[in-house]
Amino acid sequence: MEWRIELIYVPVTDVDLAKAFYADRVGFVVDHDVRVSEEVRFVQLTPPGSACSIAIGEGLTDMAPGSQNGIQVVVPDADAARAHLLDQGIDASEVDEQPWGRFVGFADPDGNAWVLQQLPPRE
Repeated sequence: MEWRIELIYVPVTDVDLAKAFYADRVGFVVDHDVRVSEEVRFVQLTPPGSACSIAIGEGLTDMAPGSQNGIQVVVPDADAARAHLLDQGIDASEVDEQPWGRFVGFADPDGNAWVLQQLPPRE
């Protein structure tokens, strides 16, 4: 049996601000932005090259804005990813070197925390 994670909810306060942050500054692709009803708005964004997307919006989750912590995304180059975030005015941590990879952290405007991981070379 195959199981795939394809969508993660990220709770935000201001959907338009979050959409602009993820699309215009981080570089995610906007797949959908649909107002389903007065209570529900669904916005799906996907990191380039990823099979898993995030969903932000209204009426999607009971999680408090800013409570999604530790979403981890694999990147080919931690230094380049950090430079991209800094170029976009996003506060990013220094690269953290570990035996299992190189890591950079950042957060969205609500404080949802992300970790970027450059995998170690495989032998």
